[in-house]
Amino acid sequence: MKTVCPICEKPSAPAHKPFCSERCAQVDLGRWLTGSYALPAKPEDEDEDAATD
Repeated sequence: MKTVCPICEKPSAPAHKPFCSERCAQVDLGRWLTGSYALPAKPEDEDEDAATD
């Protein structure tokens, strides 16, 4: 099964898997660092953290 780059959808390159190039890998890293990607949190998780502070 061939994988495609999650950024540009070109075939991925073994040296940069799952990306096709260093550029796409850096674009993805930048999105994580700027908060463009985020893992959802349950509202009750936030309440538990606030209660322990």
